[in-house]
Amino acid sequence: MDMRRPIVTERTRVRRWEERDRDAFHRLNLDETVMRFFHMRRTREESDGVMDELNERLDRDGYSFLALDAGGSEAAVGILGMAIVKPVMPFAPGIEIGWRLLPDYWGKGYVTEAAAACLDRAFAEPDPVGEIVSFCNEENRASEAVMLRLGFSRAEDFDHPSVPADTHPHLVRHRLYRLRREDFAPERKMRGD
Repeated sequence: MDMRRPIVTERTRVRRWEERDRDAFHRLNLDETVMRFFHMRRTREESDGVMDELNERLDRDGYSFLALDAGGSEAAVGILGMAIVKPVMPFAPGIEIGWRLLPDYWGKGYVTEAAAACLDRAFAEPDPVGEIVSFCNEENRASEAVMLRLGFSRAEDFDHPSVPADTHPHLVRHRLYRLRREDFAPERKMRGD
């Protein structure tokens, strides 16, 4: 799987992070609405470091969580991409797909459209991925709906090992979804997240 070349759809583009994206990336890591299902917020310095690390992962692995352009934006309006599942997760090893989007762009189908294109590339020959997972907090109905539209099947629920139960008990429980290559139908490129 190689995401170093941008993934372009009719209304979206998934690409490497650029200098012009730093403000948007910081907002994605700090905005209370965007981050309501995450237990941490990042400072500007931390966000800059993570953005640089995501580009380094892209160069090293061929895939990462990347910038999402949509709706004629001049800079990124979201994060979308794939990563190696962290070893602490109960379903590791594997590859996950994930996303976050600025609120002004919610409900327009951008995530579903761009994620479907990423899955197309990941499941394509000559070196296809066999399965991709996705997960979200049990209360994150919007992300769960995207997973279902893309053809993911609910697997098991789990407690996220990186979420501190003493300070954020409502964010601990997560739902895992799986999508096997043979179950992915490219015609699932639907709009309407």
